[in-house]
Amino acid sequence: MMESIVLIVHVLLAAAIVALVLLQQGKGAEAGAAFGGGASQTVFGSQGSKSFLGRLTAIMAAGVFATSFGLAVFAKQKAESVNDAGIPAAEVIESAAEIQQGLPALESSQAVQQPSDIPVAE
Repeated sequence: MMESIVLIVHVLLAAAIVALVLLQQGKGAEAGAAFGGGASQTVFGSQGSKSFLGRLTAIMAAGVFATSFGLAVFAKQKAESVNDAGIPAAEVIESAAEIQQGLPALESSQAVQQPSDIPVAE
């Protein structure tokens, strides 16, 4: 249950980072503001949204890092629990060998020989 919550938060944070990066203006947008456009029309004031969105992106990135770390811990715990309760590899190989011994063998006289177009070296 906890793993699902962390995974959902991780996906939401990743989507929020994508949205925040797309909202931010590129470096070329500052040149237009020098000629009188943009600064008075921003929602975030005359400095623009650079500092606010930059800080918010950094916070979201830290959240993605933390949830990634948490998901890695959950995956490690799950792998250890499966390894402890699972079937060891030697037993799997032995059981496969036992199953194979129980199968009927195909004798060479029963094998159907197909004519081949490939010449045989004599």
